[in-house]
Amino acid sequence: MADLLSTGVSGLLASQVGLSTVGHNISNVNTAGYTRQTTSFNARTPEYNGGFYVGQGADAVSVQRAYSQFLTQSMWSANSGQSRASQYATLTASVNNVVSGSANLQTALDGFFGAVSDVANAPVDTASRQALLGKASTLVSTFRSLSSQFQQLDQQSNTQISNAVDSINALTKSIAGLNGQIQQGYAGGAVPNDLLDARDQAVSQLSQLVGVSVTQNDNHMVTVTVGNGLSLVNGTDSAQLSTAANVYDSSRLEVTGPGGAVISSQLGSGSLGATFDFRTNVLDPARNQLGRSAIAMTAAFNQQHAQGIDLNGAAGGNFFTIANPAVYNSTANKGTGSITATVADPSKLDASDYVLRFDGAQWTASTTAGATVPMTGTGSATDPFKIGGLSMVVGAGAVAGDSFQIQPTRNAASSMSVAISDTSKIAASGPLAALKGASNTGKATLGNLTVTDVANPAFNTPASIVFTSPTTYTVNGGAAQTYASGDTITGNGWTLKLSGVPAANDTFTVKPAGTASGDNGNALALANVANKGILDNGVTTVGKSYSQLIAQVGTAGSQANTALSAQQSILDQATASQQSLSGVNMDEEAANLLRFQQAYSASAQVITTANTIFQSLLSAVRN
Repeated sequence: MADLLSTGVSGLLASQVGLSTVGHNISNVNTAGYTRQTTSFNARTPEYNGGFYVGQGADAVSVQRAYSQFLTQSMWSANSGQSRASQYATLTASVNNVVSGSANLQTALDGFFGAVSDVANAPVDTASRQALLGKASTLVSTFRSLSSQFQQLDQQSNTQISNAVDSINALTKSIAGLNGQIQQGYAGGAVPNDLLDARDQAVSQLSQLVGVSVTQNDNHMVTVTVGNGLSLVNGTDSAQLSTAANVYDSSRLEVTGPGGAVISSQLGSGSLGATFDFRTNVLDPARNQLGRSAIAMTAAFNQQHAQGIDLNGAAGGNFFTIANPAVYNSTANKGTGSITATVADPSKLDASDYVLRFDGAQWTASTTAGATVPMTGTGSATDPFKIGGLSMVVGAGAVAGDSFQIQPTRNAASSMSVAISDTSKIAASGPLAALKGASNTGKATLGNLTVTDVANPAFNTPASIVFTSPTTYTVNGGAAQTYASGDTITGNGWTLKLSGVPAANDTFTVKPAGTASGDNGNALALANVANKGILDNGVTTVGKSYSQLIAQVGTAGSQANTALSAQQSILDQATASQQSLSGVNMDEEAANLLRFQQAYSASAQVITTANTIFQSLLSAVRN
């Protein structure tokens, strides 16, 4: 009877383990990272008795996870890719919201140039001039607002980088600790399933932040690396990442490894890698493109404004002001050299940032992406370095290894301002005025008077144009010149277009415009700046450059959303494959629960039967 009792007890205990495992599965059906567990049973060694073997019952020999390392690592990889795509799409959408929000630059440009046209219609009207200054302030505010919002996104990126590094350090420390606990668990002779799940879940959370490579070691620990093999977890040791200011731009954070080396460019996947990629590929180009527009607007309008005269008869000064390109010294520089950069030719200005390096003998230039850029000049004041529309003068004191970063346009929009506050300083009048003789009898009429060279020594010398016949004329009594209707007459730094046929002795005069002139020649030219190609070798207008910015950001957003959809599908498939093996199926667990419950009841019945037989035997012996 003892054998039957032992057999029943073994079945009871085995079924109890099975019930406990099923109950554990059911309890953790909603636990993130939980892996379904199964109980394995073995029959006990039978006993030889009377020419045959009699079974001795069963034992629960192990509780194991329904686990596949391949499927789990595939899910980690997909998780990392999806997290990167999601972060990238979210951040790109924030830039899209900036350029499509209330601070619409095109609207501000249209309002500004509309006010310029109003001044051209009423050159000496104070109200029109005051309205123009108001629209100029609105335009500048729009540039600055857009730049400020981009700067806020840059600072938000810093915050996200810092938070991600803190989370990474906490997770790697947790994984290292779990490594030690898991090794102790195995040393005790059992598989610590829940600790393994906890470690896998920590690795999964880590993979959302940064792309990781996980290696299973013989001692049941894992090694976790990122980037180019940088070890974050090795056994029970964890490495700590840090943040540090960029060597050029202290307002920006970079990620450094345990040795202090910058590893930002190695974090290609996960949300942290996405933040760096967004900053490099979307935010910086958008800020640079906005800055290009501000510089182009300032340079073109100021250039034209300088060709006119104000109500006081003085030459037009700068209408807008804007800061020179930013130059940053590397914190690793050993010398005392410096670089001063200015925009020499806006038409050649692109959206790149540059790094200039000195090897002790010569300077070389490259983009921040590492592409070598040809550079002319010697860097002196008389022969500055020329690159991408920039002019750069290098001061003495640089030593081998020194480098400088030049950001031609990054913060230009934030520094833009209106230089004029006095309405009389608006140079609406051209510097010259063209007059038709009062006694003219021909049909020739005045056309455009265009300034071609305000620096001409005889620019302000009055010119008298006298037609000696309908087809010939002289300027200030000089040699006779031929004329046909529509021809352009050229003077000292100016050209005058006439239309129609003049009569003999008809006269026209070109002379300096006087104080409070009602001439609108320069105002018309200023209004035409809206349609003037300035950037990209004189092809792209200011308005078009902003349209390019909108298209650039919109394209990036569309591509980011497409990538997110693709990565989400990959993650869904990887998760489904992993869960088909490791996930808890409530229908299956309910069936197992019933099966083990019945086995438990049956084993209890075996024990009851053994006890009944034993009691019957005792009764027979007593009697």
